[in-house]
Formats: sequence, structure tokens, C-alpha cells
Amino acid sequence: MSATGISKEIETAGQLEELRQEVRIAAEEILSAANMKPGQILVVGCSSSEIASHKIGSYSSAEIGKAVFEELYAVTKSQGLYLAAQCCEHLNRALIVEEEAAEKYGLEMVNVVPQLKAGGSFATAAYAGFEHPTAVERIQAHAGIDIGDTFIGMHLRPVAVPVRTSIRAIGGAHVTCARTRLKYIGGERAHYLDAK
Repeated sequence: MSATGISKEIETAGQLEELRQEVRIAAEEILSAANMKPGQILVVGCSSSEIASHKIGSYSSAEIGKAVFEELYAVTKSQGLYLAAQCCEHLNRALIVEEEAAEKYGLEMVNVVPQLKAGGSFATAAYAGFEHPTAVERIQAHAGIDIGDTFIGMHLRPVAVPVRTSIRAIGGAHVTCARTRLKYIGGERAHYLDAK
């Protein structure tokens, strides 16, 4: 889809299907590159405004947020992974996750429910779509997708490694991906396992 592939008025059935396909491809490629294991976390930040070729935060689209969430949730769930949906800056980039993930990773839960204009359409769709949603303030995910330059880096484990997928844009939104790896420690005599 071109950078202006989704019109500012949006969302014909064909445009949404193309968006869904691009989201699915990006997710499958980053999960493959990251070699993720069941129970690990994929964090995603998504600006529906940027997808629709608007300035970030200016055009929340419930339909776009829902389409992106549904594709990501289907892919992560099929691989036994947790999805963490980053909220927008109005909620300090808190995250919506399944309560099970928060409990497994010992994440402190907070009391907030995202809305279109305070949390964003993607996080709002995640809150509605998860079985037992909860909000947390921070996470250290194993890999991530950033749709629309929402800055997910604060929610990735150190050390983050950029991953180039075949999907560089979804609609008008720039797309970047990253996996993480274990830190290398020690000096010149240290030995390491194959990259993880």
C-alpha cells in the first residue's frame, strides 16, 4: 500500500483488507526474525491517525484500530504469545495486556480504561478484544512493532536490535520493528552462546 494508500476519509473494505494483510505480514516477519517462544511478549504501538495519513493523535479511527488489533491478536495468539498494546501519550504510553501476562511477569496493574481520544483506537480495541484486559505502566517486551512512530522503545528489553521487514509502511504510517537479545557480559576471555 502506498504512503497515501488509505484516504483521509478512509476505509473502504478493500483498503481495510489491504491494511489487515500488511499488519499480518509485518507481525509474522518480526516474530520469525525474533525467534519468539510461547509466553513471550510482542509490544505494539499504533497510530490510526498516521495510518490514515493524518498527524499522529489527530484522527482516531475505531475501525482502523480494531482491524490492526484483530490481525495482531490472531497472529500472536496462534503462536502462544502475549500482545501488549501501547496507549498514546495521554495515558503516558501505558499498555493494555491480558491479566494473565501481567501476573506471569509480575507487572503492576493500574486503573485506566483507554478511549479513542485518551489511549488511542488500537489500545481501545485491545481492551475490548482481550479476554481479561488490564493496564500496566511498563513492560519489557521481547520484540515490537511501531506503526506510526509511537516510540515503543521504552517498553523493549535491552538490547533492542532493529529488524527490517518487507512492510515499511501501513497506509501513511512509517513502520519499524525490533527484536531483543540477551546482553553480552564479560571480557576478552568470555564465551557466548549463539545469538538469542
